[in-house]
Amino acid sequence: MKKWLWIVGLIAAFLLLHIHPHTALRTHVFLLGYPKAAVTSGIIDDTYHNDVDGEKFENMNAKAYTLTEPPIEKATQGELRNYLVKKIGFIYVAEYYGEL
Repeated sequence: MKKWLWIVGLIAAFLLLHIHPHTALRTHVFLLGYPKAAVTSGIIDDTYHNDVDGEKFENMNAKAYTLTEPPIEKATQGELRNYLVKKIGFIYVAEYYGEL
């Protein structure tokens, strides 16, 4: 019985963390190893990428977002600013999109 409670709890946690684009993005940044940025950074629409790649994003059912206080990648010292959030069914999944 306890095993099923753990499984149901994990599924519920996953769904709660991926039910909205902003929480999916914050979860992704947190899992990348940047918990402070995941909690404190603001999230805004990435108007540049949404305008330039809008048709492609529409076909992918996705939208680009930018972190206002992005984390700095340790290896390259680059800012991890832009992310693509895709809607799959009723959940959202985020991935790093890059600068260009």
